[in-house]
Amino acid sequence: MILSRRTLAKGTIATAAAASIPAQVRAADAEPIRIGWLAALTGPLASPSIGFDRGVQWATNEINAKGGVRGRKIELVIRDTQGEPTKAVNATQEVISRHKVHAIWGPTNSGELLATTPIMARAKVPSLVAGVVNSLIDPVKFPNAFRVTPANSQWDEAVRNYAMKVVKAKKVAVFGDATGYGTAARDDSVAGFVKAGVEVVYSGIIDPALPDIMPEVLRMKNAGAEAIIPWTVSSGLAARLMNARAEANWNVPIVGHPVLGTGEIGKLVTKPENWDKVYIIGYKSCSFDATGKLPPRTQAFVDAVQGKMPLQDTSLWWVVSGVDSIRLIAEAVDKTGSSDADKIIAHWNTLKDWPGLYGTYSFSPTEHNGYKTEEIVMQRANSARDGAFALAPGYA
Repeated sequence: MILSRRTLAKGTIATAAAASIPAQVRAADAEPIRIGWLAALTGPLASPSIGFDRGVQWATNEINAKGGVRGRKIELVIRDTQGEPTKAVNATQEVISRHKVHAIWGPTNSGELLATTPIMARAKVPSLVAGVVNSLIDPVKFPNAFRVTPANSQWDEAVRNYAMKVVKAKKVAVFGDATGYGTAARDDSVAGFVKAGVEVVYSGIIDPALPDIMPEVLRMKNAGAEAIIPWTVSSGLAARLMNARAEANWNVPIVGHPVLGTGEIGKLVTKPENWDKVYIIGYKSCSFDATGKLPPRTQAFVDAVQGKMPLQDTSLWWVVSGVDSIRLIAEAVDKTGSSDADKIIAHWNTLKDWPGLYGTYSFSPTEHNGYKTEEIVMQRANSARDGAFALAPGYA
């Protein structure tokens, strides 16, 4: 057979194209799994993100040390949003358009998420949501977003029930910090108490950087509040509330956000007793039983990180939530064999009773709130050990 130049050229092109396909597949298989990690790592709202970050780093290092996911390493694209929605928007746009992330974890503050969630939805990037504001989850508007913490309605119910049934408060003071989250949470909480027949004698918004909140505390006291319900992620504001309560000679219970129990509070209260009678939203996964033990999965994690990760200055649930989120992304890639957005989202939509450290998650195409209400409890804020807490009075 005599080969013409045209035939030879066609054969060469076909051979080259065929040879290039496996190389392209190999390149895709070796590409890192890029996760956008957006968090307020500095600033007055940094406490939760610092805890989340420890879990994120731990899980990433653990997976990569074992060879990654199907041979692909996890690469974190980290941006400090400083708790500012504008910076969060810029960071979100950057990690999506410039870094082509395969999934996003964060921002962890609801005020930032209110601004960034629509951006992630338009880009169809799989997103795990740590914010509790109810409107952040909508499978129709945001089919890419899955909540891995309780919704604020679940938190609100736990706080309201405790204030009414255990504290026996008939008059409450409710405030939020001056963020999108704080305002929304305050509004929801006030509406819930009013509907339940409890009188809200004070309702306010307080700047988390305000150095002196004694005037606000005196307004609460003079209004006859029998419990204070704060909605803030600022440990500084929380500590100033406790110090002002003590200075005002007012022993009313404080019932609210988990940040009231972060280890930073211990450094900021002027006296240890200022931290008494403070009860926080908590979780069965991070609560000690009567023998001082955590649930087996959580206890195994705490034992594994002892001496390698500080836990005494943060909340354990922040840490293990970070671990769960990285593992949820990694498992989706492993199970589907792909980091394509559609496949990650489709996999999450099938999860039923997924056993995380922080919680047991279930999702479906029509339900993207994955945390179980029955796993929420109240805890004593000043009982922390390794970031976990004893149950508040009133629990068996």
